[in-house]
Amino acid sequence: MEGKDEDVRVGANRYRERQPIGTAAQAEEDGKDYKEPPSAPFLFEPGELSSWSFYRACIAEFVATFLFLYITVLTVMGVAKSSSKCNTVGVQGIAWSFGGMIFALVYCTAGISGGHINPAVTFGMFLARKLSLTRAVFYIIFQCLGAICGALVVKGFQPHQYERLGGAANSVSRSYSIGGGLGAEIVGTFVLVYTVFSATDAKRNARDSHVPILAPLPIGFAVFLVHLATIPVTGTGINPARSLGAALVYNKDQAWDDHWIFWVGPFIGAALAALYHQIVIRAIPFKSK
Repeated sequence: MEGKDEDVRVGANRYRERQPIGTAAQAEEDGKDYKEPPSAPFLFEPGELSSWSFYRACIAEFVATFLFLYITVLTVMGVAKSSSKCNTVGVQGIAWSFGGMIFALVYCTAGISGGHINPAVTFGMFLARKLSLTRAVFYIIFQCLGAICGALVVKGFQPHQYERLGGAANSVSRSYSIGGGLGAEIVGTFVLVYTVFSATDAKRNARDSHVPILAPLPIGFAVFLVHLATIPVTGTGINPARSLGAALVYNKDQAWDDHWIFWVGPFIGAALAALYHQIVIRAIPFKSK
């Protein structure tokens, strides 16, 4: 135990907070033990549109969202198709399908595009200056296109089943109010985006380097838990591309009635998570005149 206490003492001294909280925080001391990625240009980064790595990242987001919709829509349809819950994976299986796919796809694409696979995550990262507006817009477009194509492929394979089973389109449950559905989307997306920030934080990774945590794991697990909680409320959106792809391909009134909730809720939740992480958790200083 003595050796363990010594490790804790050394770690606490090595990674002590070097700046005060809030508006008093102006700058960090030199010689910190981690590298903070530079902030991205707010609007446009010269050279992005002429770089192959930029388009490769967009393609990675497209393919990842395509695969995400393909697997998860089929899972939801499989549960809806059965008359007995004992013959399917059930709600827990749907939650595992969404969470497991996010885990796998973030792991595959994190080194290429950051593994967003979700316009809400992209929006949160944009607010935190992790990527430029140009990249954020392109990511969101390719994510939505990938989601639409994923749902289209499922419908192409099983057109009659797709129409009969609802196409995994999101809608607010009749037993819940519009406000309840919006709140569920806001809080659910907050949990997801806050987890993304925490799992990819440079300072956190340096301080906890002795704990081997794979970033996609907590992100996928967050998606799983949010689905367990909110599937009965809205079918769980927390991803505008996923909601748009299913709604557009299914294209029935019930899929469009409350569709705005699955954009407004996730974007509000992502913005709150970005503000909370950047200002409260990381105590990013405000620039004074």
